[in-house]
Amino acid sequence: MYIGQVAGTVVATIKHHMFAGHKLLLVERLDLDGSVLPRYDIAVDSVQAGVGDRVLVLDEGNSARQVLKVEPWGPVRAVIVGVIDEVDLPHDKSSFSEKSGLSVARGAA
Repeated sequence: MYIGQVAGTVVATIKHHMFAGHKLLLVERLDLDGSVLPRYDIAVDSVQAGVGDRVLVLDEGNSARQVLKVEPWGPVRAVIVGVIDEVDLPHDKSSFSEKSGLSVARGAA
């Protein structure tokens, strides 16, 4: 799993039947400071995420297919399983990450 940010939507008028009724989103990977990493995925949305949302992405094909309850050989690898409100890193002594807009609470535990 990883934390990402929805950068856009993917529109495909012709696609595998397994994707019928599912929204596809372009997700950029983020590091712990909220900076965009040079990697992205096209993920199936299972939680009604939107552009700009920080999301939790399950990036493993078999698990993704189980979440979506689709055929075990379906062509899916990544699925968005949550919209993130906050990340808490209790062992770091910094306060908050304002750089990215992602609230990363940091402090002594």
